[in-house]
Amino acid sequence: MPPDILKILRPSIDVLMPYAVAAAADEIVAGTRLWLERAVIGLNLCPFAKAVYNKEQIRYAITAARSADELLAELAHEMEMLKQTDPSELDTTLLIHPLAMTNFMDYHFFLGEALATVKNLGLEGVIQIASLHPDYEFSGTATDDIDNYTNRSPYPTLHLLREASVDRAVAAYPDAAEIFARNIKTLHRLGHQGWQQLWLAGEKKK
Repeated sequence: MPPDILKILRPSIDVLMPYAVAAAADEIVAGTRLWLERAVIGLNLCPFAKAVYNKEQIRYAITAARSADELLAELAHEMEMLKQTDPSELDTTLLIHPLAMTNFMDYHFFLGEALATVKNLGLEGVIQIASLHPDYEFSGTATDDIDNYTNRSPYPTLHLLREASVDRAVAAYPDAAEIFARNIKTLHRLGHQGWQQLWLAGEKKK
């Protein structure tokens, strides 16, 4: 997303209440869906995303959690819901937390607690967590390295995936091990200017 997208949505985010005010939630979901359409699916960063997106099997769970404990409680709730729901209705969940772990280092260290929660709930091998953040940085990269944009979402997000679905998708995709390296090449070809144009193209049509 454009760097100023959070500034644009900040007034709405500030009025969030538990489980979010409807209008603010709509804006957050719209921004997340746009990112999925243009970056994740549009650039084929995740070849498995298009199917669940088109089948509307993604849950966009927005929380007003502000602390680690509040977010862990929401995480446990969403994992239990994912576990108990038929995969044909719900295959994956994006737990979006715009008010918690907005600093990437806080988010990075929180992931350890999130993974411990998976283990404590007996969900290892059942559910895995993928990490997404607007300021995501891979170890050894500079803040503005284009490589980081493979995991940069418009809001701090915990992506909950069913292990069984991941295994099936990987088995059906012959070059699954090459996805990350291919994504880095895609972003290097695109560059920062090309990344910005993904969003500017939509603005020109308005």
